[in-house]
Amino acid sequence: MFTGIIEETGTVEHIGSMKGGKELTIACSFAGETQVDESISVNGVCLTVVSQNGESFRVQCVEETLRKTSFVGISKGDIVNLERSLTLDKAIEGHIVQGHVDSTGTIIKIENRENDRLLTIEYPESFTAYLVGRGSIAVDGISLTVAREQDNYFTVAIIPYTWEHTNMKDLREGDTVNLEYDIFGKYIVRYMEKMQPGSGGTER
Repeated sequence: MFTGIIEETGTVEHIGSMKGGKELTIACSFAGETQVDESISVNGVCLTVVSQNGESFRVQCVEETLRKTSFVGISKGDIVNLERSLTLDKAIEGHIVQGHVDSTGTIIKIENRENDRLLTIEYPESFTAYLVGRGSIAVDGISLTVAREQDNYFTVAIIPYTWEHTNMKDLREGDTVNLEYDIFGKYIVRYMEKMQPGSGGTER
C-alpha cells in the first residue's frame, strides 16, 4: 500500500530481458536501504525488489504488467517516480494507492499557467464510472485531485513543487501515463453493479 506522495525520482540504468517480461535496474539515493522482497511503487506500479546494492535496485515486470502499464515502452535513462510502501509511522498525506494500475492514459494537453500547470488526460471510456470531479486519482503514482472531468477526459492541476520533484516535468503531449482510480470508488461501483436486478447480487 502507498500514499501517492513521491519520495524521489530514480533513473532506469539497465533493462534486461526475462521470459515473458523485463528486468529493470533503477538507481536512486535510498537503494542501499531497500531489502529483497520489499515492495516499491515505480511510476505507480507495485514492484518487488529482487536484488540491490548501494546505488541501485532491480525489479521484474511480468507480461501482465507490461500489457497493462506504460512499462511496455520504458527505455534506459527514463526518470521514474518512486515511493516505498506505507508503514504505520507514516502519515497518509495523499490517498490510499495500491500500486495496481487499472489502465493507462494519454496526455493530450499541457497548459502552463502562472502558478500551476494543467494536464488533460484521455483514458478508456470503460473506466468513466470510477472518476469524479474533486476525487482522487494516481497518475504515474502521484496522488492528484481531479479538477475537471468530461466524457473520457479529465484534468489535474500540478503545483510547482510536484512538477519539479517528480517526472512530470519530463512529460510531453502524447505520452502515456499509468492510472489507478480511487479504491473506494471502485468498491462502490462494484457494489452497485451487484445490486442491479439480474446481477446475481443479494440486497440486504
